[in-house]
Amino acid sequence: MKHKTYPIEDFKPFAESIIWQLNRDYYQDIGIEAWSSGAVPHHITSNSMVGRTYAELIFSFLQDLASKGQTSEKVYILELGAGHGRLAFHVLKHLERLIDLASVSLPDFCYVLSDIVEDNLDFFKNHKQFKPFFEKGQLDFAFFDAMNSNEIKLLHAQKTITENSLEQPILAIANYFFDSIPNDVFHYKDDTISTCSVKVDSKLNPKDLSEKLILEHLEISVQDNPTSNPIYDDKDLNDIIALYKGLISNSYLFFPQVAIHCISRIKKLSKKGLFLISMDKGYNEIRDLKNAKKPDMVTHGSCSFLVNYHAIGSYCLQNGGKNLFPAFSSFHLQVVCMLFLEEPDAYTQTHLAYQRFVNDFGPDDFNSLKKQIYKNKNGMSLVEILSILRLSANDSTIFINLLPKIKDLIERVTFNERKRLSQSLHSTWNNYFYLNETKDLAFEIGGIFYALGFYQEAIEYFDHSTNRFGDKADVFYNIAICHYQLRQDKQFTTTVQAIKEKFPNFERINELHSLDLKAE
Repeated sequence: MKHKTYPIEDFKPFAESIIWQLNRDYYQDIGIEAWSSGAVPHHITSNSMVGRTYAELIFSFLQDLASKGQTSEKVYILELGAGHGRLAFHVLKHLERLIDLASVSLPDFCYVLSDIVEDNLDFFKNHKQFKPFFEKGQLDFAFFDAMNSNEIKLLHAQKTITENSLEQPILAIANYFFDSIPNDVFHYKDDTISTCSVKVDSKLNPKDLSEKLILEHLEISVQDNPTSNPIYDDKDLNDIIALYKGLISNSYLFFPQVAIHCISRIKKLSKKGLFLISMDKGYNEIRDLKNAKKPDMVTHGSCSFLVNYHAIGSYCLQNGGKNLFPAFSSFHLQVVCMLFLEEPDAYTQTHLAYQRFVNDFGPDDFNSLKKQIYKNKNGMSLVEILSILRLSANDSTIFINLLPKIKDLIERVTFNERKRLSQSLHSTWNNYFYLNETKDLAFEIGGIFYALGFYQEAIEYFDHSTNRFGDKADVFYNIAICHYQLRQDKQFTTTVQAIKEKFPNFERINELHSLDLKAE
């Protein structure tokens, strides 16, 4: 028996469906909370290992430009739909390290965080961890709408990038982006191409749902509309549509015309072309397009659909470019690069970086391992955990998930394990980007340093905790204990006095009085 549904919208072309506006409204309404609350998963595409992968690709691209003598002009890196900004932080941190190690002169760069949500732009502007990059001119932020924007207004530098204004190729990052902007859908059956319309209903009464929940309760119905006329005014797009007629049958096909037009507009900002890096759920091979079923909407706070990288790649080839697609089958994510550039084969360092950091072992491979890591973490040794942290580029979320096991093991560490763990703790903190989470990572790291006997380092991280979350009695207590262990009597006494003043009812104050009497 079919369950009752509530009509939201009658049949409309898929790209014009209310789904896309609801998705856009969701991010407008909830802002950073979409990610900090965990409603929209982001770790899979915005972890330190992904940031390192992107940084290696960007670094190699800068090397290729340097080898061509193109070092005098700045390279702009536009991240589309930057959202929370965590990916940008990881990229900038890893890129900073690579450039510091480089023995060649590279062109300057500016990473541009773009979004359509004003609250997100304010978050970027005011985030303390971005401040050093703003000050060095390596970071800026801008409103950029994939549907309409033809220019980039840099809000920090107060500069506008317009058509043909850049002398270097522009680099664009579309990270978990193309899956959330409008697509068309076509149905290829026998010799007929149909455009597809969708009807949107809700499984629950929309009057009873908040805007945060409505997307999770939608269901769509698909209707075919056979056509024999050219579908678009754009010949390139019609040529790609025609291409599929000879390659697939009895298949529903997502067609990313908005993504392609967005790429075209970004490409026009530079006289030298575009280098695109993208990662998302999707497919790039014809075999994955065959016998595809009706559109399936994935909801996770917002909603998303699979990305047809094959079509975007076909557009790149039409423009004389080159695609770098995974050489091996992927299970979770596609990491692709598209070189909309003259003589794309000449970018040898970029090609090598793609081979090393995507094809040899990349984010998709690490995501597969991550599931086994979490499943088997209770049986791991500290050496194994430290190796995993290094493989993850000392990612803070991986560390937090392994933290209970680390605490179990630190009482039995060897000297070398103690030293390596200390190094990993510092690296993890260096790669941590604060996203309004309630987890106090600095406090946890401080506790491990204390257990290892690194009392000065423990104080450093307890201070980080105070700076981020404010004064807490437990943190002050731990700092006092560290001063006691270091025989820093003056600092110990000062901290105890601060606890008395700030937390007069703190239950453990008598323990500190006892220590005070014994301190020499």
